[in-house]
Amino acid sequence: MSEATPPAPPRSTVAAGVQVPDRPTVDGLEERWAPAWQEAGTYAFDRGAQRADVYSIDTPPPTVSGSLHVGHVFSYTHTDVVARFQRMRGKSVFYPMGWDDNGLPTERRVQNYYGVRCDPSLPYDPSFTPPEKAPKSDRDFVQVSRRTFVELCERLTAEDEQVFESLWRRLGLSVDWSHTYSTISATARATAQRAFLRNLARGEAYAAEAPTLWDTTFRTAVAQAELEDKETDGAYHRVAFTSTSTGEPVFIETTRPVLLPAVVALVAHPDDERYQPLFGTTVRSPLFGVEVPVVAHRLAEPDKGSGIAMICTFGDTTDITWWRELQLPTRAVIGRDGRLLREVPAWIAGGPGEALYAEIAGATVFTAQARIVEALQASGAMVGEPKKIKHPVKYYEKGDRPLEIVTTRQWYLRNGGRDADVREALLARGAQLAWHPEHMKHRYDHWVSGLNGDWLISRQRFFGVPFPVWYPLDEAGEPRYDAPVLPPESALPVDPASEPAPGYAEDQRGVPGGFVADPDVMDTWATSSLTPQLAGGWERDPDLFSRVYPMDLRPQGQDIIRTWLFSTVVRAHLEFGGLPWSRTALSGWILDPDRKKMSKSKGNVVTPLALLEEYGSDAVRYWAASSRLGTDATFDTGQMKIGRRLAMKLLNASKFVLGLGVERGDAADPAAVTEAVDASVLADLASVVRQATEAFERYDHATALDVTERFFWTFCDDWVELVKDRAYGVRGEGPAASARATAAIALRTLLRLFAPFLPYAAEEVWSWWQDGSVHRAPWPSAGELGPVDEGARGVLSAAGQVLTVLRKVKSEAKVSQKTPLSAATVSGPAAVVAAAARAEADLLAASRAASITWREVPVAEGEQAPALSAQAEIAPAE
Repeated sequence: MSEATPPAPPRSTVAAGVQVPDRPTVDGLEERWAPAWQEAGTYAFDRGAQRADVYSIDTPPPTVSGSLHVGHVFSYTHTDVVARFQRMRGKSVFYPMGWDDNGLPTERRVQNYYGVRCDPSLPYDPSFTPPEKAPKSDRDFVQVSRRTFVELCERLTAEDEQVFESLWRRLGLSVDWSHTYSTISATARATAQRAFLRNLARGEAYAAEAPTLWDTTFRTAVAQAELEDKETDGAYHRVAFTSTSTGEPVFIETTRPVLLPAVVALVAHPDDERYQPLFGTTVRSPLFGVEVPVVAHRLAEPDKGSGIAMICTFGDTTDITWWRELQLPTRAVIGRDGRLLREVPAWIAGGPGEALYAEIAGATVFTAQARIVEALQASGAMVGEPKKIKHPVKYYEKGDRPLEIVTTRQWYLRNGGRDADVREALLARGAQLAWHPEHMKHRYDHWVSGLNGDWLISRQRFFGVPFPVWYPLDEAGEPRYDAPVLPPESALPVDPASEPAPGYAEDQRGVPGGFVADPDVMDTWATSSLTPQLAGGWERDPDLFSRVYPMDLRPQGQDIIRTWLFSTVVRAHLEFGGLPWSRTALSGWILDPDRKKMSKSKGNVVTPLALLEEYGSDAVRYWAASSRLGTDATFDTGQMKIGRRLAMKLLNASKFVLGLGVERGDAADPAAVTEAVDASVLADLASVVRQATEAFERYDHATALDVTERFFWTFCDDWVELVKDRAYGVRGEGPAASARATAAIALRTLLRLFAPFLPYAAEEVWSWWQDGSVHRAPWPSAGELGPVDEGARGVLSAAGQVLTVLRKVKSEAKVSQKTPLSAATVSGPAAVVAAAARAEADLLAASRAASITWREVPVAEGEQAPALSAQAEIAPAE
C-alpha cells in the first residue's frame, strides 16, 4: 500500500514479499482501512480530469434530523458499488456528500431536543442558554427569537452531521469527503436565492394569494408533492338545507358539518335528473340561514352520498376547483391555527346563527364540529345518527393532523401544473432520462400528468433559505407587492429579516414609506432540487461545474420521484434547458418482518450502527447489494451472517492460495496454466468477468455479486480441494506452476470483482501481496485471463460433481473423507464423464482413490440425462 497504510497485525511470511496474518479476521478492518483510505486520498476526485473521463454522482443528502436507519445503508450501498465500479473502470468519480439540514424535520427535532419554540417577535438574546432538559410538554417550551432558534438549529445539525459522517465512513462509502455541502450553508443559500431570482426574472416564479393546503401544527403551507392520504375515522351527517322557493328540504351528506358556516353553494352533476329542477335556485343553510345558490358541475358524484354536496371555502381540493371555475365567493372560517375565526363573519352577523357562531368562535375544529352536530340534532336539521366511516384524508407527510385549506399569499414555481406546454416539455425530459429500473418511469409520467397546480415553494417557518425579497411600504404602511425590492446576485446570500432592503436603512423597517421583508423561507425541496448545482459549484466554481455537470447518475429512493427527482428536473429544465443527469437509479424499500415499509413515522426502523459492529460493514453491504434496484427487501440479519461468512472465507481462502508460493505483486502469466482443470477455472472466470461487467453496465449490481459469489464458492469448494497435492509439487514443478499461476490469476481477479461489495476484506487481502489499493486497480477484463481453452470449459464443473459423489460414498460408509479408496467407478453422461476424466490425476489425489474407472451412460433421444453416480471400494485400514 501507500505510505498511509496503517500498521499491520503480526504476520508470518508465507512467500517472498507476501505477508499474511496468522489468523485472518474481518473484525477491526474498518478501523484499519477507513483512515488509511482518507489519508491516501484513495477516493479523491481528480480536478484535472476531462468531462469525458468523469463519472459524477448527485448523491442524496440525508435529512439531518435524528439518526440514519438501515434503509439509508441499503440505498447508499447501491450507490457506492456503482461508484467503486466506475472508478475501477478508469473514471475519475465525483462522489460528494451533502447534508439536508433545513426544513420542518430539523425544526421539530430542535424544538423537542432543546425544549424551545420560535417567536419571531422576540428580540435576540446572545446570552440565551437552552434548558438542561427539555420539558415533557410543549406547552412549557421556552420561547426564543428567530435568530436564537436558527443558531440552535445550526448547532444541533452540526453535531448530527459528524455522527452521520462517522457512520458513512464505517460503512465504507467511497465518498470524497473534501466535497461536502449542506443545504443551509451560505453557499447553499446563495445558490438557492440566485436560482429563485432568475426564475422570477423569467416569469417562472410568482407570488399569489390563493387557497393553500395548510398544516395547523407546523403553521405552514404544504405542497401537492408532500401530501399523504391516511385512513381516518369520520362520519357522514345527513343534513337538510331548505329550498327558498318551495320550502322543501334538500339533503346533503357531509363528514364536516363544522364547515356549514363556510358554505357558498350546493352542487350536483348537470345530468342528475333529481336536482336539475334546483339548478339556478337558492337554498338556506341550516342553523346559520345563509342563502346560497344550487349549481351544476361535472365533478359532482351522483352516487356519492345524496348526490348533491355543499361547496365550502374550503373543505378539500375539489372545493377549490368548484370555487375557481364557478366564480364563487370566499367565506373562510378556519384560521391558520386550526381554530374558527374569532370574529363573527359578516355573512353570519345579524342572522339566526350569530349566537351559535359566537359560541364556537376560537374553538378547535374538533370542538366546533361537536357543538354544531349538537345544534343540528336539537334543531331537527340532521336526520338520524352520524354514520361512522373510515375514509382517506389528506395529511402533510410529516404531520399528524388533517390539513386545512386557508387563503394565504405564497410563492409558486411553474412546473406544468397550469401550463400544458411546460407539462409536455417535462414529460419529454422524463423520456430522455435513463431509468433503472425502467418501469419506474411510469411513476414520473403519472405524477407529471396528474399535476393540478404549480409548485408551492414557500414555507412559513424559520430555519430555511429566506426569499431574497423586500417590499416598499406605502404611506399607510401597506406592502406594495407589485414593486418588490431585489438584491443583486453579487450580494447573495441575504437575510431580509435582519438586513435592510437595498436603498433603505434599518430604521425604515416596518414604518410607512419604509420597507418590510418577505416573511417566508423556501421549501426544503426548493433547495434540495439544486443539489447538482450545489455539489458542482454552479456560478461559484465554473471549472468544476464544467467537469461534472450534467451529472451521470441520480441515485435515490422510489418514494421521492415526485418530489426530489421531479423538482430537480424542473430546475434544470428552467435554468439550463436540459436534464441535470443522464440516468437515475432507484432503490426499493426495506420491509420489516411483517412486510411493512420501514419508516421513522411508523416507528419500525432499525438503526445500523449496532449491525455494523456485530456483523461487520462488508456483511451489511452484502445484504444490501444482494437486492436489485427498484425491488423491496426484507430486513434480514440472516443475509448479513451469510455476508460475514463470505468475507471470512475470502480471507481464509486467500491465505491458503497465497500459501501455494504466490509471490508479491505476481500477476501470473496465463501461458503457465497447462492443466485442464486450471484452464477450466480461467475459462469460467472469463465468463464471470463478462457477466459481472455487463451487469454493472446495466446497473444490475445484484447479478454482478451473484455470479461472482457463485464462482468463488465453486473455486473454494472444488478447485482448491482438487489441486492441494499438485500445488505442493507432488506431481512435479510443471503441474505445480500451473496451479500457482491459476491461483494468482484467480485471486487477483476475484478480489477486484468483490471490491465494490466487500471493500474491507478485498483491500485487506490485496495488501498482503499487491501494491497500491485494490480500489484503484483496474477492473478485470476477460482478455487478461488469456485465450480461453474451449476444450477445457466444463472440466472444473464436471470434476466438482465427481468429487461430490465420491465424498457421498465415504459419508454413506461413515468413514472420514481422508479414507483411501481402493478403486472407484464413476458413471454418467458422456460429456460429463469425458470432461471429468481430463482432471483424473487431481481427482485421484483429492479423493485418495487408487484408480477411477469411467463409464459413459448412453442417453436415448428425448430422455433426461442421468445424474452422475459413483461406486467405490473403501481401502482396508492398514
